[in-house]
Amino acid sequence: MTDFDQLAQTYVATWNEKDSDRRLRLVEELFAPEASYVDPIASVQGTAAIIGLIGAVQDQFPGHVFELVGSTDGHHDQARFRWGLATGEEEAAVIGFDVVKVAPTGSIVQVLGFLDKVPAATAA
Repeated sequence: MTDFDQLAQTYVATWNEKDSDRRLRLVEELFAPEASYVDPIASVQGTAAIIGLIGAVQDQFPGHVFELVGSTDGHHDQARFRWGLATGEEEAAVIGFDVVKVAPTGSIVQVLGFLDKVPAATAA
């Protein structure tokens, strides 16, 4: 059985990892090789593309970190959790929630992202 709270914490830590080698290892440990990620702005397939997406988000929002907001809700092979992206000194620039589907091994095979708040220049 997957510990969805721990999964969400590891997921957010992966998005916050600045060291590219460490981020590579975290993504490869957390995601299945064929995993997909889709939100209103991005749609990627495979761990290499997910690594690239995380780096692009970090470049777009320097000094910001992801934080879990509220509790994780999960059942069967899926979970959802809310997050915010902020500098810690001001209100979150981006707020959203992700739904993840996991394989029997516990690795993420699909992420469906929803954005509740985005900066005007970022919105698609």
